[in-house]
Amino acid sequence: MRVGIVGAGMTVPWFLEAVKLIPEMEVGALFARKAEKRRELCEKYEIPVSYDSYEKLLEDKSVDVLYLPLPNHLHYSFAKQALEAGKHVILEKPFTVTYREAKEIAELAEQKGLILFEAITNQYNPNYEKVRELLPGLGDIKIVQMNYSQYSSRYDAFKQGSIAPVFDADKAGGALFDLNVYCIHFVTGLFGEPTDAHYYPNIERGVDTSGILILEYPSFKCVCVAAKDCGAPLSINIQGDRGCIFSHSNAGRFEEFSYQENKKDSVPYALIEKEPIFYDELRAFADYWETNNREEFRKRLEQTLLVMKVLDMARKSE
Repeated sequence: MRVGIVGAGMTVPWFLEAVKLIPEMEVGALFARKAEKRRELCEKYEIPVSYDSYEKLLEDKSVDVLYLPLPNHLHYSFAKQALEAGKHVILEKPFTVTYREAKEIAELAEQKGLILFEAITNQYNPNYEKVRELLPGLGDIKIVQMNYSQYSSRYDAFKQGSIAPVFDADKAGGALFDLNVYCIHFVTGLFGEPTDAHYYPNIERGVDTSGILILEYPSFKCVCVAAKDCGAPLSINIQGDRGCIFSHSNAGRFEEFSYQENKKDSVPYALIEKEPIFYDELRAFADYWETNNREEFRKRLEQTLLVMKVLDMARKSE
């Protein structure tokens, strides 16, 4: 498959490094507004074609799939344009700003027979798959707790009045969409849809710089903390009446964890074999593509829509 990239943000080099290890994927074109960034990326990663407008990239018949790593508020409009132009789409997290937007482009993709895929690291992580396998050994789940807090490199500037998109409320910035979305994916991917969600944000300049999300399930509660205005040790804890799973990784990369049954020694796991952060999700995408596994793509999109539903619930509860 031939991939086109839209933008030149932080995740683009990560994507390009991972694609190097996936022979089925070839990056054929890039659009970025700044000529210097286009030139730099195309030279470093040997991308043959660059465009100075999104419309020119959409018209490129040789490009099958577009990767859209854009500011959050642009996800919906750019993905919709791509689908209308007949392109398959890999869309960065958070998928869109609202569930309504997500549902609309999902239905558009279905109508056109196109693939719409969220780039979310933890759902394809081998450690995460191992947790899913080990989960029954914990017995009845009682408590789930996550803390994904990291002091943002842009927070000091934000306090002085310089607002980057990630801290801009008008551009769907904030800790819920930037960090806690990983926690929501992690939890709902294991336990399904919660019965309710309540979000308690710390608001500065109209945006949640940190916050606590409570997800309610019929038999247990889940607490997801995410912060961009302060730091703390990363943690993931899943506690059952027969044991627990715990980790000091963030919920996105999830590099390691330990499994411990009551009164037994803990067993460590670190199952990621290839370093580029996007490798596992793009390897999965390529596998589904090569086997035309539309059912797996459909399941993954259903998970994405569930997360968008939870994000809507959380924001409405503020």
